[in-house]
Amino acid sequence: MPRTTTIELHKEEMKFSAGHFTIFSATERENLHGHNFTVYVAITGEVTENGMLSDYKPMKRAIIERCHGWNETFMLPGRSPHLRLETDAKGNVAAHFNGETLHFLARDITVLPVENVTLEELARVFGEELVGDGSALRRDRVSRLVVKCASGPGQWSSWEWSRDD
Repeated sequence: MPRTTTIELHKEEMKFSAGHFTIFSATERENLHGHNFTVYVAITGEVTENGMLSDYKPMKRAIIERCHGWNETFMLPGRSPHLRLETDAKGNVAAHFNGETLHFLARDITVLPVENVTLEELARVFGEELVGDGSALRRDRVSRLVVKCASGPGQWSSWEWSRDD
């Protein structure tokens, strides 16, 4: 019977500060604001003959790189049915919502493949990027991956992948 374990990653470098607004409907949204987000990842799988689950350094590096990439940016949803993004020749973005236009410099924004910038979606995007097609996790005998994103103490959302998915 294989022995399993869970490695939990929640390092000081696994955080980012970013702005956003949540869209509630075609006519209602939050004001622009920001959070100090934190990321937690749990990797569950079989312990190998050498007493290790796997070399998780590449995953830790990927998590930290994603956090650095999102740090100090304003996040916009690229797939919202209520927000239309218009990019000019310099990459600057005009975000159109319910008769309002918000202007952002290209260097200040991250457009995410989401309908809304929420904890639920941030955890999913993070997780899907880490899993990829799942082949590396399967090769390393990982059976489950959990990604959690928090916007502050006591407010988390999690996304999960399992080998059976």
